[in-house]
Parts: sequence; C-alpha cells; structure tokens
Amino acid sequence: MPLLVADCSFEKWDVRDAKKFAATEADIASADAQITMTDQIYAAAYGAQSAMGRGYYTAGASTDSIISFRERTYTLNGAVLAATGISDHESFVLAVQEGFAEANASAPAEAPASAYMGGEARLSAPSTGYAHLALAFEGPASSPLINVLKHCLTLAAPEGVSAFVAPTLIGVYGGSAAAGASAVADSLCAAVSAAPSADVVERAKGLAKAEALFALDGGSQSLASSMTSSVLESCTYSAAGVAASYDAVTAEDVGAAFSAMVGSNPSLAALGDISSVPYHATIAARFS
Repeated sequence: MPLLVADCSFEKWDVRDAKKFAATEADIASADAQITMTDQIYAAAYGAQSAMGRGYYTAGASTDSIISFRERTYTLNGAVLAATGISDHESFVLAVQEGFAEANASAPAEAPASAYMGGEARLSAPSTGYAHLALAFEGPASSPLINVLKHCLTLAAPEGVSAFVAPTLIGVYGGSAAAGASAVADSLCAAVSAAPSADVVERAKGLAKAEALFALDGGSQSLASSMTSSVLESCTYSAAGVAASYDAVTAEDVGAAFSAMVGSNPSLAALGDISSVPYHATIAARFS
C-alpha cells in the first residue's frame, strides 16, 4: 500500500483504455433515470454551474486534465486510513508513519465553495410517458441525525413516495405515468408537511440504527464508508459508538432539524414527461 501511494505510475495504454472505459460508463449513466435525477437534484440545489451542481459523469476528460488531477489530488493530504483488527494501536500508527513517509505531498487545494440555494431543474422527455420527481432540502450535517430524519419521512410518506439522503441533502422521491405527475407532486409535499411525533422518532431511531449496524456486515465497501464517515466526524469508530450516536438523537433534535429542513428553499427536480408537474414557485409557496 505505501508503494501505491508513494510511487504509482500508469502506462499510456492503461490510460487510453481507462478513458474508453470511463466514456462507456458515462454513456450508461446518462441513460439511467436515477443517476440523471441525482444530477438534476444537485443542479437544482446548488446551481448547475457550481462545483456541487455539475454532473458527476463526464466523457470528455483529456490526458492532460487527468495528469493534472492526479498530481493535485493523489497525495496523502487529508487522507483517512481505516483499519480493523488492530491489536497494538501504537505500533500500527508507527508502522503507518514509517511506511508512508515517502508518499507524495502537495499544498492543500482550496475546495470550491458551493452554497445551498434551492431551485428547480427540469429535463423534458415527453416520449417516455413517465415522470420522475424529487423534492429535496438542505439536510443536517450529522449522519445519525439525517438518517433518523430520513426514516421519519419514510414512515410518514404516502404510498409510492420514498425518502432519500445524499451528501448535504435530504428529500423524497416519486414517479408515475405523466397523467399522475401532479398528484405525485402533492404526495411529495404531504410527506414533509408535518414534524414527526415522538413515537415516530423512536421508531425511526430504531430503523436507522439497525440500518447502520447491518451495513457493517454488508461488505468491505460499507464498512470502509462507515468508518471513514465516522472518523471525519469524530475521529473515533466502533460499532458500539455507532449505536450510541443513534441512541443520543432526541425528538427535540429531530424536530429542530425538520424545522431547519423545511425552512430552507426547496429543490425540485423533474425528469421525463413533466408537462403537468407544478413549477418551483408553486411548490415553494406551500412551505412559506
């Protein structure tokens, strides 16, 4: 692993093949409604030209831009190393420090600022005969809190509506044939129309905690993701700590987070045959 970080190079044909593979993945992603909706909701929330609002996939990366990106970012600045099964922590830390001592380093890059604004992104495709809608708000920074709030929305959501969380966002999604798109918009608004009761919060806490703990058994990717998120938030990680973080969420915390959520300008994404989908101003008026 230290060698991969400190001295990693690629042959020209490897880069060429990787670019072709990435272009194919981008083409596949552009045909996936759920991926397109994710791009659309971020464009609505942050603006299509912002760092957060631009599409995740691109098929036009040049070799020079790839080299530049690697030189700027393929370093240990800000890296997180997550490991399990370590019996001697101090010895492990010393070994890591020695092993990675020769790794590449660079001046910290300034992350482009992206402020949540809320808004609308609509992509019309009448030939599909189907409408996808997502309504999102700015979410709390705490992972346990936003996950509990997501399950609160799920428990309150009408049939056909599902709640979701994504980095910095929380919201609800629904879809239907074009004729029912307006009714779906009403259902999305209904799902976030009232603060959850204490009983709903308790049920949501149990569901969110179980989901987080089950994810630890879901494979190395889930484990690494959970550990990295926990380390970035609190610099510690344990299954007991994860459970405790969900137990610590109170009904008052959720109520405050819900109020802040619906107090932010909503973000509306619509894709497909959306001629009957209300516009952002109509949706936003329901939360003012």
